[in-house]
Amino acid sequence: MATRALITGITGQDGSYLAELLLEKGYEVHGIVRRVALEDPLHRMWRIQHIEDRLQLHPIDLESQPGISGLLKKIQPREIYHLAGHSFVGTSADGGFSTLHTNIATTHAALHSVQEACPKARLYFAGSSEMFGDASEVPQRETTPFRPRSAYGISKCTGLYLTRSYRHTHRLFAVAGILFNHESPRRGFEFVTRKITRAATRIKLGLQEGLSLGNLEAKRDWGYAPEYVEAMWRMLQAEAPEDYVIATGEAHSVQEFVEAAFGVLDLDWREHVKTDPRYLRPTEVTPRIGDASKAGRELGWRPKTTFRELVRIMVEADLELAREEARATGMQGSAASPMRS
Repeated sequence: MATRALITGITGQDGSYLAELLLEKGYEVHGIVRRVALEDPLHRMWRIQHIEDRLQLHPIDLESQPGISGLLKKIQPREIYHLAGHSFVGTSADGGFSTLHTNIATTHAALHSVQEACPKARLYFAGSSEMFGDASEVPQRETTPFRPRSAYGISKCTGLYLTRSYRHTHRLFAVAGILFNHESPRRGFEFVTRKITRAATRIKLGLQEGLSLGNLEAKRDWGYAPEYVEAMWRMLQAEAPEDYVIATGEAHSVQEFVEAAFGVLDLDWREHVKTDPRYLRPTEVTPRIGDASKAGRELGWRPKTTFRELVRIMVEADLELAREEARATGMQGSAASPMRS
């Protein structure tokens, strides 16, 4: 009988790659989605459209503990991956109230539901490097104190402590993955990496004139999302529940990402990119670099895709989108221009 797994946030970047991975491993994959996603699948479910017929999707409010518990009692999954939540770190119009409320409430509901409905199941909680905030050491590892500087980071810290509490108090196999930035062609357009690759390809084809960004010196540890979801899976196959940092161990600035992306297209980024104070974070933090040596030792996980390979993958995917846009608007002049190898 196939192993049964449930993914919250299955329509997001990580959820879609994780669903693919589990299907490849022969799992029966269930996903919780919002009702509005089912009503507007073209815009809200595009990441999983190619595998939707192999998934079992359930429209449930993630803040409804009875609803989640009822679903868990019905399907009895062996593995639960809690990935859903507000994931954009930028400033919020409501001061972060919705981020705090949603991320904490949904995590608490998921944990309590597992305890109530299927206590032998294994649960993964999606933590974040944003929990380290203004970190006291570089690189950051599992023992680095959390000093969050955003509502998102604070909500993820609370989720991690809830996860640890259920692990120790209720003996759940509940783990947290402290994932550093991980990117892909499925990243949302509001994130800086996708904003860069999308703009670069549109500029190449004459669809856009320039790109405005915030702090070009900000540094992040960027990895490739499909490899990071494999780490999630490995955490739930371990003998004992542990929390792990997942990262590449390398930091690159936003400017380096810009240079690499525009370089793939044989463009001089300085002719097209400008800084704009509106995009500066009010609380820029210590360089965020992760030490994933524990995951290497205990899970056998290591990143494979280099920084430049990651950028190329994203640029190539966005170039195809830009070409489709150019064809639709009749601007095909440079659509066939070669990229730098």
